Amino acid sequence: MTGKYGKLQLAFYSGLTTFLIIITTLFLYMYAIGRKQLFAQLFSARIFYLPIFFHLIVISLTAGIVVYGIITFIQKRQIGRVAEKLERLASGDYDHPLLDRQLGQSHELENINQDIKTLQKKLVSVSRELQQLSSQPQLFDGLTKEKILEEERHRLARELHDSVSQQLFAAMMMLSALNEQAQVAKELEIYKKPLATVVDIINAAQSEMRALLLHLRPVNLEGKSLKQGIEQLLRELQTKISIKLNWNIEDLKVTSGIEDQIFRVVQEILSNTLRHAKASELEVYLKIVGPTLILRVVDDGVGFDPEDDHAGSYGLRNIRERIASIGGSTKIISFKNQGTSVEIKVPIVKEAEDDTSVVSG
Repeated sequence: MTGKYGKLQLAFYSGLTTFLIIITTLFLYMYAIGRKQLFAQLFSARIFYLPIFFHLIVISLTAGIVVYGIITFIQKRQIGRVAEKLERLASGDYDHPLLDRQLGQSHELENINQDIKTLQKKLVSVSRELQQLSSQPQLFDGLTKEKILEEERHRLARELHDSVSQQLFAAMMMLSALNEQAQVAKELEIYKKPLATVVDIINAAQSEMRALLLHLRPVNLEGKSLKQGIEQLLRELQTKISIKLNWNIEDLKVTSGIEDQIFRVVQEILSNTLRHAKASELEVYLKIVGPTLILRVVDDGVGFDPEDDHAGSYGLRNIRERIASIGGSTKIISFKNQGTSVEIKVPIVKEAEDDTSVVSG
């Protein structure tokens, strides 16, 4: 494609060519009608009180500007088509019909189009390999990594529930009894405010404990479909917290590797929301649009700065890594006091029919 310097050159030559054509035509005309002193006529003859030469310069400049504008417009259209194709690849929509359209007839555009097709095939190949690898168990001392993590999560969840969670519940019961006594005994009235503060602290600790137990619960679907697993998770959550939950989840047919990672990501997002967002409403949407799985989780909580490495960075990094491991992309939008939206897209790559569909790197 022509750069800015090249466009200026074309515009200059177009203006110069226009000037030469017009002045040549004008000289031939004046010669044909018998006019003498042709160059003098350019400055003596006037139109609207201005010499003809001035009008020739204006017309030539206008022609150059028009050529520059036309070239810029055409290039913007061409660049826009390239950008659209790259956006489709970046979002994982590898089968979109737009990727099969030609960019133009020039040799340069054809080369760009071929490069995009090569990139498309490579991305499909990488996504397919990632999803296949994520479905294969990794063994450590005869046990899969997932099994080891699951057993450790079970142990931690059991210990937390049997010790800390029970103690928090007992402390809350004792505080409730003290609060009732403070309501009727005047000598305890001075303790009402400190008791209320302690109640708030214990309530916050219980909410944190629920989030931790949610995070430590079994991480596999245990034979359920992805829809059933997520809905069960949300229903159980609904009975334990005061957040309003809304969801719309399709019954998807994807590989077990993708199912497991999406289920874990939903679990991670819910845990982060309970622990940090202070939200009153949470929405979960899961569907397939064309060849792409889309997960969107939205809350109306306190939000955070996505550029801040300390704002829930570990959980968000974990989510991004899980989605990247199956060839997907993660988009997080959040503003202070305006909530957070997490959108995940995972391309559903078809199995290769033959090796010729994969372009080697």
